[in-house]
Amino acid sequence: MVSRGHRLSLRKQCELLQLSRSRLYYQPVGESAENLRFMEIIDKQFLETPWYGSRQMARFMKRNNHRCGRHRVRRLMRLMRLVPIYQEPNTSKKHPQHKIWPYLLRNAVIDRPNQVWCADITYIPMRRGFLYLVAIMDWHSRKVLAWRLSNSMDADFCVEALKEALAKHGTPEIFNSDQGSQFTSGAWIDVLMDAKVKISMDGKGAWRDNRMIERLWRSLKYECVYLNAFETGSEMRAGIDKWLAYYNSERPHSTHGILTPDEAYASKTAPMRLAA
Repeated sequence: MVSRGHRLSLRKQCELLQLSRSRLYYQPVGESAENLRFMEIIDKQFLETPWYGSRQMARFMKRNNHRCGRHRVRRLMRLMRLVPIYQEPNTSKKHPQHKIWPYLLRNAVIDRPNQVWCADITYIPMRRGFLYLVAIMDWHSRKVLAWRLSNSMDADFCVEALKEALAKHGTPEIFNSDQGSQFTSGAWIDVLMDAKVKISMDGKGAWRDNRMIERLWRSLKYECVYLNAFETGSEMRAGIDKWLAYYNSERPHSTHGILTPDEAYASKTAPMRLAA
């Protein structure tokens, strides 16, 4: 029998990990070791060729002697939320009963912190399984304001990250996302409306609006995830936390010359970009 003190200890650990107890102990099931290996190969290749659909990716797999046909490639790409850039930018499945909000950023000049925030979800491989990561980013500074890991694609972990970002950093004027079910859910929309934030959603042909957070995923995976092959959710969380702290506070972003995302976010005016 588990003691009350032990239960409290577990709860405290979960809070520190930003994971619920079910997420902490959950080991992803339903995918074979072979499929998990294929998913990592596909994910790495997609970072290099984000225009690959399932047909082209299946050709890549065949040319590299991986026994993974198009039907399996298509299913795994859907599971990983990989959508080629020439298609609609809906990297998660729409919910047929959820309202789709208009796109507000056409021809907009985004030149200050907290003008526009954005969010995205990506697949994160582990040594034996995988998790999903959501990040909330300030569009101008590229600062990551909050993030969460989850073993499932429900909206809860996205809402948790959003609430943390609002609590720590105030409110943006506009929040832009894709039309995935997590970002059209009632829980997500209610938080934004209560905070009086204007809601914007990518429309067809607006995939380029997600480019800055896609670059974040590329750097995170190559510089942290793939180098470490984390065993557990707690190891993954600690590794990502360390890398994102480095990204925000130490790594100058090309958009802002020598300024880090933290420094660009703290600036009240748009910094001048240095010539190459």
